[in-house]
Amino acid sequence: MAFVLGCEKVGLEYPTARVFEELSLGVEEGDRIGIVGRNGHGKSTLLKVMAGLVEPDTGRVLRNGAVSVGVLGQADALDDAGTVQRAVVGDAPEYEWASDARVRDVIDGLLGDIAWDALVGTLSGGQRRRVDLARLLVGQWDVLMLDEPTNHLDVRAITWLAEHLRRRWRPGAGVLLVVTHDRWFLDEVCTRMWEVHDGTVDPFEGGYSAYILQRVERQRLAALAEQKRQNALRRELAWLSRGARARATKPKFHVAAAQALIADVPPLRDELELKRMAMARLGKQVVDLTDVTVEFEGQPVLDHVDWIIGPGDRYGIVGANGAGKTTLLRVVQGLQRPTSGRVKVGQTVRFAVLSQHLDDLAAFGDDRVRQVIGRYNARVMLDGKEMTPAQLLERLEFSAADLNEPVSSLSGGQKRRLALMLILLDEPNVLILDEPGNDLDTDMLAALEGLLDTWPGTLLLVTHDRSLMERVTDHQFALIDGRLRHLPRGIDEYLELTGTADKGSGPASPREARSAAVAATGTAEEAEGGQPPKAALTGGQQRELRKALASTEKRLATLKVKMEAKQAEMAAADPSDYVALGSLQAEITGFQAQAEELELAWLEAAEALEG
Repeated sequence: MAFVLGCEKVGLEYPTARVFEELSLGVEEGDRIGIVGRNGHGKSTLLKVMAGLVEPDTGRVLRNGAVSVGVLGQADALDDAGTVQRAVVGDAPEYEWASDARVRDVIDGLLGDIAWDALVGTLSGGQRRRVDLARLLVGQWDVLMLDEPTNHLDVRAITWLAEHLRRRWRPGAGVLLVVTHDRWFLDEVCTRMWEVHDGTVDPFEGGYSAYILQRVERQRLAALAEQKRQNALRRELAWLSRGARARATKPKFHVAAAQALIADVPPLRDELELKRMAMARLGKQVVDLTDVTVEFEGQPVLDHVDWIIGPGDRYGIVGANGAGKTTLLRVVQGLQRPTSGRVKVGQTVRFAVLSQHLDDLAAFGDDRVRQVIGRYNARVMLDGKEMTPAQLLERLEFSAADLNEPVSSLSGGQKRRLALMLILLDEPNVLILDEPGNDLDTDMLAALEGLLDTWPGTLLLVTHDRSLMERVTDHQFALIDGRLRHLPRGIDEYLELTGTADKGSGPASPREARSAAVAATGTAEEAEGGQPPKAALTGGQQRELRKALASTEKRLATLKVKMEAKQAEMAAADPSDYVALGSLQAEITGFQAQAEELELAWLEAAEALEG
C-alpha cells in the first residue's frame, strides 16, 4: 500500500501537559482509522498535527506532496451572514454542482430539510453542523479528517454519513481519520483503530468492537505475564539475574480466545430484580398516556399517543430533530398540558432530568467539587449496595485531584458526570436522560452504562448514540409524524420505517410489507408455483399481511426461547441418562423443524408480495 501521510518522532508540549513524546505513525492508502481515547489525552490535537494545523515542538509531519486533505473541526467557520448555498458550494454556478451526482447525494442526504437560501446565522446547532459537513463532503479530497462528525446529528443523518463514507472511495483508495465517541459509527466505517493515551498511540486492527476485545485480551495477557513474572521472581531470582526476560511479539486477536474470555460474563442487568426494586419504590403505576394530542398553532406534534410507562421500564426514544421528543418528555412530566387526551402520573413518582445544557451546575459557580458533594449526606443503592457520594464519584472515575477543581473549570464530560451524580443523590425513581453521552469519551460511556445497569428505577433515554441506546434500554420507541411506535427490532426497524416513509409507501417497514404475503396469496405452494403476477393488493389485504408477518415473527421468537430453554436443560441433565437426553434432543429437533417451516413461509411470502 502507498504511504499517504504520517509523523516521525513528534513531540508536543503545552505549559500544563506533555501531549506527545517521540510519536511515529504512518497512514497508507485505503486506511479507515477511528481515533479514541480519554478526554484531554490529545485526540483532536493528533488530528490537527496530522493535518498540519498545529506545529509539533520536535519531529516532523510527513505527507505525500500530491495529497489533498479536508478537515472538519468541532467548531465551524461559517459566515453567519451567508446563505446555505454559498456555504456549501460557494459561487459555483448551479449547472456545475447540480450535474454532479455526488454533490446532489450529499445535499439530499444532509440538507433536505434546510432552505437553500436560508441564512447560516438563523440555523440551529444541528443544522449548522450538517451545513459544515456538507461543505466538506462536496469537495474532492484524498484524505478526510473528521473531528466529532456525529455531534448534533440525528440517527438518520449518522446512518447516511456512515453509508456515504463507506462508498465515497473505491476499495483501497482514499483515507479517513475520524475522532468520535459514537461506537456504532466506528464499527460501521473503520477498519483500524488508534487509542491515544499517555503521550502515545496504540494501533488496533478492526473496528470498535474488535478494538475493545483486543484491548481486554491485551490487558488479560499483560496481567497474566505480570503474575508469571512475579512468581518467577520469587522462585528463581538468581536465574533471572543472568539475563533479560524474553519479550514476545504483540499478541494478535483471536475470536476463539475472545469468546472464551467472555463466556462466563453474567447478563448486563438482572431485569426481574431491578423491576422488583422499582415497584417497591414506585408502586404499580408510573405514567399512563391515553389518546394524547399536542398541537402548536394548529399543527399536531403528538397525534393520539397511547403509552404506558411502568415501574422498572427502560425505554429509549428516537426520532428526527424536531419530531417532538422533548414535547413528549414534557408531557410525561406534566410540564406540557396536552391539547386533548389524558395523562395520569403515579402518586409516588419523582422525576429527575439530565438535560443537554447542564444549567443547574451554573449555580455552583467556583465552588469546588469536594464542597459540592460535602452538602450531600444521602447514600444511594446501586447494585444492591449503599454508596456514598465519594464512592459514586469514584465509580464515575473522578480522581482525587478532580475533587479540588472548581465546578466552573471542569470539562464538559466531567460536568455531565457530576450532574448525573447529583441527580442520583436526590433519589428520583424516574430518570430522564437527554443526550447523556455528549462530551463523554468511550471509556466514560462504558462507566455510565455500568452505572445505569444497576439503577433500580424507570429510565427514559433520548440519544442519537445508537450503541448507548441499545445498550442501556430494553425497548425502543420512535416518534414518526406525531405517532409513537414500538420498535421490536430496535434502531434497524426505525431506519427501515423512515426510509420507507420518505418514499411515500406508508408506515410499514420493507420486511413487514413482504412477510405477510401468504395471507393474501393463498398457500405457500401457490407462492412458489410460478403463477402469473397477481393483481395489486388492496389496503385491507396489506394490513392483513402485516399482521401475519408480526404473528410469524412472534412465533419464531417463542420457538427460539423454547429451544434455548431445552438446550440449557440438556446441558444440566445427567449425561448417563440416555433416555432423558434422547427425549430432550427430539424436542429440540422438533422446534428446529418448526422454525425452518416458518422461515420458509416467510421467504415464500416475500417473493409472492414482491411479485
